[in-house]
Amino acid sequence: MMNDKINTAEIFDFCQKVDYSSDGIVSKRIIQKPTGNITLFAFDKGQELSEHSAPFDALVQVIEGNAQILINRQPFDLEKGQSIIMPANIPHAVRAIAKFKMLLTMIKE
Repeated sequence: MMNDKINTAEIFDFCQKVDYSSDGIVSKRIIQKPTGNITLFAFDKGQELSEHSAPFDALVQVIEGNAQILINRQPFDLEKGQSIIMPANIPHAVRAIAKFKMLLTMIKE
């Protein structure tokens, strides 16, 4: 990884801030506040977050590769540049169809 520190008031590229881990998922908290979080993820091909729910809406932005997001067991295939909102209290899961990176933004009520 070139530089994993993110400084304020500096331009950066999310894709360069997290590396893939063989057969794993890497997450990095970008911002963590009582009002919400922004987390950067890198998934190796075939990795997944199993079905779960959260008490808040969550915005997924795919920034590299391809992923499948399941919301209430309905699959949505996303590619780089596409986003989806996972609604609060509805089961969802994330699957890496290929290596991919995503930004997850959760705003708490």
